[in-house]
This record gives sequence, C-alpha cells and structure tokens, in this order.
Amino acid sequence: MVQKLIELSLRNRLIVLLLAAGLFAWGFYSVKQNPIDAIPDLSENQVIVFTEWMGRSPQIMEDQVTYPLVSNLQGVPKVKNIRGTSMFGMSFVYIVFEDNVDIYWARTRVLERLNYAQRLLPQGVTPTLGPDGTGVGHVFWYTLDAKKMDLGEQRALQDWYVKFALQTVPGVAEVASFGGFEKQYQLVIDPIKLQFYNLSMMDVMNKVKANNNDVGGRKFEMSDMAYIIRGLGYVKNKDDLEGIELGNYNGVPVRVKDIGNVQMGGDLRLGIFDENGEGEVVGGIVVMRYNENADKVIEDVKKKMADVQRGLPEGVKFKVAYDRTELIKASIENVKTKLIEEMIVVSLIVILFLLHWRSALSIIIQIPITIATSFILLNAFGISSNIMSLTGIALAIGVIVDNGIIMSENSYRNLAEHQSSGE
Repeated sequence: MVQKLIELSLRNRLIVLLLAAGLFAWGFYSVKQNPIDAIPDLSENQVIVFTEWMGRSPQIMEDQVTYPLVSNLQGVPKVKNIRGTSMFGMSFVYIVFEDNVDIYWARTRVLERLNYAQRLLPQGVTPTLGPDGTGVGHVFWYTLDAKKMDLGEQRALQDWYVKFALQTVPGVAEVASFGGFEKQYQLVIDPIKLQFYNLSMMDVMNKVKANNNDVGGRKFEMSDMAYIIRGLGYVKNKDDLEGIELGNYNGVPVRVKDIGNVQMGGDLRLGIFDENGEGEVVGGIVVMRYNENADKVIEDVKKKMADVQRGLPEGVKFKVAYDRTELIKASIENVKTKLIEEMIVVSLIVILFLLHWRSALSIIIQIPITIATSFILLNAFGISSNIMSLTGIALAIGVIVDNGIIMSENSYRNLAEHQSSGE
C-alpha cells in the first residue's frame, strides 16, 4: 500500500505539489481564524443554576430548593455529574456535561427541565441560569474614575448605563458589577407605632407593593376621539412612599410616615472593593463566552468603552484594572519567537548533516506545511492558540523532520545498493 502510494505520488508530482500548496493556504487561513488566548480553558463543560431566597437558612435552602432541583435535573441527557451547594439565602447547582456536548444545547435542555421543576419550589422562588462563561472567562476588569460622585451614584451609573452598553459587545457573556452602594428606599419602622395602630409588618409590605404600580383603565370617548385612561402610581421620591395609606385609625388614615420614616440608603454589603489602597472604587468584570477569541473580545470591548466614554458625566472616565491582552501578546510573542528560532536551527542542522540542498529542501518544506496543517486541526477540535498548544507544536518540530531524514537516508541507501548491484 505504501509502495503504491509512493509510486502514485512520483508519477503525479504536480498534483502532489498543488495539494501541498492548497493545504498550506488552508492552514495559513486557519491561523488567522484560530482564537487567541494566553492560557488554555481546562474548565468543565458545565451549566450553573442559581436560586435566591433571601432570609432562609442553608438547611431550608437544601431541603426546599437544592434537593428538588438536583433530583429533577438528574434526568437531563449526557450529564456526567451534578453538584449542589446551599448557603444562607442562596443555592447553586452545577450540572457537568460530557466534554463533547455543545454548551448551548446543554443550557437549552437544563432550561426545559427547570420549567418542570419550578412547580416543586416555594412560591416566588425562581431559579436562573448562570452566564455562559468559563472559569477563565474573566478577561477584562475596569473601574470608574469619578472623584466628584459618591459611591452610590457611581454604582447606579455602572448598573444602568455602562453595564448595559458593554453587554452588547459580541462575545461578552456578562458584565458583573462590583463595589459601591446599590441605592434603595429604606423604610425604618417603629414597632411600637405598629402595635398602636394595630398593623403588622406584612400589612406594610403589601400596601407599599400595591401602591407602587401603574394600572390600566378603559377608553373614554369624546367628540369622536378615544382616550386611553391610565392610573400612574409608580413611586418617584420619598414623599410618595411616606404618603402611602396603610389603614385607618378611628376614621383617620394612617400613612407610612405615621409609623416610621423613609430614607435613601445602600443595600447590605459583605465587603468593599479597594484599588491599590487608595480607597473604594466601582467597576465591572467582563466575562467572555465559551469558545470566543479573547483578544478580539477585549479589543471590541475597548472600542465600545470609547463610545460609552462620550456619554459619561463630566469628570468620569474609565481606568483599566486588568487586561489579559498584555498577557496574551507577551505569551504568544514569546512562544512564536521560540518557534521561529527552532525552525531555523532545525533547518540548519538538516542542511549541515545532509550536505545536499535538494534533500534538505524536501525535508525543510515539511515544517511550514505541517505547522499550517496543525492549525486546521486546532480549529476542528475547538482549541485556541495558547501557551500549551503552541509549545506542543514547537516541541514537535524535531519529530516532523525525523520522518523526512529517515526517508531520504533510506532512498540514498537503496539507490546506492542498486548502483552497486548494477556494476
């Protein structure tokens, strides 16, 4: 079989050369298309289900949320393992799929099963899927440099303007906000006044929720014109909250301001985000999607940040806290330099030992063709250009030329024997 293949190749040299050139061109195109990253993604192929039920103990979360979810998600096909974690007010379920499963197919199947498992959970508890990012997906961190704004205003700017803009960048799975204070209206209630007016905490909660709402009415016709009637009831400031009626006492309405006071404050924090010991800052973490080109995603994020910068208040600008581009470029450039050096050294050694330029050329030409072909396989298997993959190619250069040297030496030996026998 091998002999016939060699004979066929020798009789059709032009076709073999054209196939080699086409393979090299395809490989060169694959080099341009191959995703670039500094480190390989070795994380598991998993989908995260997050459920929040604030105020409940870990045992209640385990019994009423985590256990029902884990029990029902076990029927999802191609699942390798399911892990559940319960903590105060939160539940995490990690569904680990087989390595060859498409992540978006997996997320769809988990979402289908969650629609069924929803009825087993307590009322008002809704599980959600985590972002479609990996463990090494945190590719870019930034902070807001806004010395004239307090932390609450900075966090509001990040959550309601910057975050939404950056999430539109292709390849971004999530922009996670950190730092600052999340603004909220806080009702500070006097329990003695509640008891005096014969009100409960649930009465206050239900009345406040019911009075923060828009309602629709029917239409009103006048002079051949139809007008849509609406009731505008959304809370816009503290005075609106303080004026909400909770009940009556001896015919006198009891409002929120009669049983306590309303103030603007920040949500409970379990920590702070400090930058270089210079004080608290507000910013975001850009999480990349599965199988995306990290270098391109970061470049697109930077372009979007330049557009967002024009809409920021005066005196506010972005500061880069972490940029993987520097690590990617340094890593790839270092490996690429070593790869080129090794190709040159191997070529010189082949020429030195063979001392025949045609034989050496037939061996050396295998190096760029084989390396280009390896990038076709990298794309086929979804492997990025990183330290590990490029180092593996560099280490294989010696093996690439070994075959050519052996074939050349064997050809010379057979030719020598043939000439000797002919004489």
